[in-house]
Amino acid sequence: MRILATGGAGYVGSHCLRRFRDLGHEIVAYDNLSEGNAAALDGILLVKGDIRDRATLAEALTRHGIDAVAHFAALISVPASIGDPRAYWSVNVVGTQCLLDAMVETGVTRLVASSTAAVYDHAAAMPLSEASALAPATPYGSSKLAMEYLIRDYARAYGLSASCLRYFNAAGAAPGGAFGEARRIESHVVPLLMEFVLGKRAGFKVFGTDWPTADGSCIRDFVHLDDLADAHLLALEAGQTGETAVYNLGTGQGTSVLEVIAAAERIIGRPLGVEHAARRSGDPAVLVADAAAIGRDLGWVPQRSSIEAILADAWAWHGAHPDGYGTWC
Repeated sequence: MRILATGGAGYVGSHCLRRFRDLGHEIVAYDNLSEGNAAALDGILLVKGDIRDRATLAEALTRHGIDAVAHFAALISVPASIGDPRAYWSVNVVGTQCLLDAMVETGVTRLVASSTAAVYDHAAAMPLSEASALAPATPYGSSKLAMEYLIRDYARAYGLSASCLRYFNAAGAAPGGAFGEARRIESHVVPLLMEFVLGKRAGFKVFGTDWPTADGSCIRDFVHLDDLADAHLLALEAGQTGETAVYNLGTGQGTSVLEVIAAAERIIGRPLGVEHAARRSGDPAVLVADAAAIGRDLGWVPQRSSIEAILADAWAWHGAHPDGYGTWC
C-alpha cells in the first residue's frame, strides 16, 4: 500500500512508518513538526503541513497516490488538555474532520486512527473491553471519543473503511536503540524514568504507595511500539467499506510502577533511589486492557510487549541519545 501518516514525525507515527517501510509499503509522512522531529523519519518523505489544512492534505493524498491513511496527529497531554481544551478540540476533532473531508474529496477510503484508553470510565471493572462504559474524565479523552464518533459517521455516510485503536500505555523504542521517545515536554513513565537515570531530572516520583494493588502502586498495561505498528497494518488490511472497528491495544497484563522500577534496576544494573509521593487526583489504581477482540478478529498477538523488552529498548535509545534527536525542527 501507499500509506500517508498524519503526525508521521512523532514518537508512535515515525516508528510505525519505519516498520511499514521495512515491510515493503510506500510511505509518506505528514507533519507540521510542532512536536515531531524529521530526524526520526530516517529519510522517509515528509510533507510539512497542519492537520487542519484540508487543501494541503488533499493535495498530498492526490500527488502521492495514497491508498490508506494512518492518523496519528493529535495533542496528547492529559494535564495540558485540562488547561487548554480549545486547542485539543481544534487539533483532535476539527483536524480529524479536515482529514476526513480530504479523504472523501480524493477518494481515499482506508483509515486507521490512534485513539486512547482515556475514553473509558476508569471506575469500570478491569480489564476494560471495548464494551466497557465510556466516560472520558479529561478534554483529551473527550476529544478522542468525539474523533471516534466523527470517523464512524463519515464511514457510514461516505463508504470509508476505518479502525480506531485505543492505546493503553505505548512504550519502548526501536530494537537496537536507533530511534526512540523524545518530546519537548515529557509525561510518560518510561522516558521520565530514563531521564532520571541519566541525570536529566532531579528525581522520579512514585505517586501513591497505598493503592489497592499488591504492592500499593498503580498498575498500567504497557504495549511495545513494534506491536502497535503490527496492529495498525492488520487494521488497514482488514477493513470493510462503510464500517468502523474499535479495538483495544494492550496485553491484558498489568505492571505496577514499582515493578517497572525493579525491572529498570535489573536492566541498568543499580538501584535507582526513587521518591514516594502522595496520590495524584484523577489517577486510577488499575488500567488494563482486554484486547481479545483484535486478536480474535485480526490475529494480533503482542510479541515484544514484556516490560523487560520495553525497558531494554528504551534504555538502549536513551543511553545512546541522552539529548534525544539533538535539534528540533
